Amino acid sequence: MNIDRAVLAFVGAMILASLALAYFVSPLWLWLTAFVGVNLLQASITGFCPAALVFRKLGLPSGCAFK
Repeated sequence: MNIDRAVLAFVGAMILASLALAYFVSPLWLWLTAFVGVNLLQASITGFCPAALVFRKLGLPSGCAFK
């Protein structure tokens, strides 16, 4: 697994978790979904992704998107 796939897996898990929390706990958890979406948009424009930095420090190999 490289950083690109790890970021995609992490984002998908965060979105699914926030949707489940919004359904079962409180609709306010949809703000987490919005935050993840804004972070994805920001990363696509600037190339900076905090999750990619964390995965790089964990030793995952670089992919095409986050070098």
